[in-house]
Amino acid sequence: MTPTLVRHHSYADTATPDSGDRVRDWAEIQERMLAPLYEAVYERLEVGSGTRLLSLGCGSGLALVIAAARGARVTGVDTDPEALALARTRLLPQPGSDAGQPAGHPRLLDGDPSAAAPADGTPYNLLTAFTPIGCSSGDAEGLVDALRSAVPLAARGSTVVLTGWGPPERCATAPVLRVAGRLSDGARAPRTGGWRPSRRDDLEEVAFRAGLNPDGSGRVACPFGYADTDSAVRGLLSTRLFDTAVRATDREQVAREVTEALHPHRRRDGTIWMPNVFRYLVCTI
Repeated sequence: MTPTLVRHHSYADTATPDSGDRVRDWAEIQERMLAPLYEAVYERLEVGSGTRLLSLGCGSGLALVIAAARGARVTGVDTDPEALALARTRLLPQPGSDAGQPAGHPRLLDGDPSAAAPADGTPYNLLTAFTPIGCSSGDAEGLVDALRSAVPLAARGSTVVLTGWGPPERCATAPVLRVAGRLSDGARAPRTGGWRPSRRDDLEEVAFRAGLNPDGSGRVACPFGYADTDSAVRGLLSTRLFDTAVRATDREQVAREVTEALHPHRRRDGTIWMPNVFRYLVCTI
């Protein structure tokens, strides 16, 4: 099992980071917190050499790395070039581009899923959306659009996996995330991006709108563990769930209030530990 307690990352610089800083914080601190979710899904679906996987919003690629290690042929799409650059260093023999790679090597593509047609014409048999929805208003909209673009690339009867936050009462991080909602209140925030509590049927609603057939679900414990408070703040702010709050106030205020909200989760040795539950929904096309 991938460890979830990460090493120290200093938060001394409170200036607004560029996108590369955010992506590095995500890849080095936060992304591994979801590794138990990836592993549980792959184990349930018996992902292996017969799997042709398309990952929607693949980010910096940890889920693809795990799938490829199990023998799957993987393709990832994302709209964040910084995240894709990191994914390429992890997955490709010649980092920087997947052009000209031999058949069977991972492919990482920038843009809409519709651009991810299988290189050899063989349809995908597994689509995954591992960016958890359910805590950001409007996050389902983008996922529905992505699924509608990706589903035609998969064979009939293929599997689609959607993921989201579990019930707030099962997620110790929920009170920390409420900082984002409180600081965003009253701001002229965009229609999407502001924090909201997750709902029981978020994933089923997305499946219905995308024309998918739910065929089972599961819950996975994904504790968030950090070596210290500074690392926790950097990791949490890399999730984008606090972006609207940062725009409504400033990064320093958000970091200060997140630090305060983390206090109940600080252990005697200075580490931060927050048990959480995430949910996945298995669907068929």
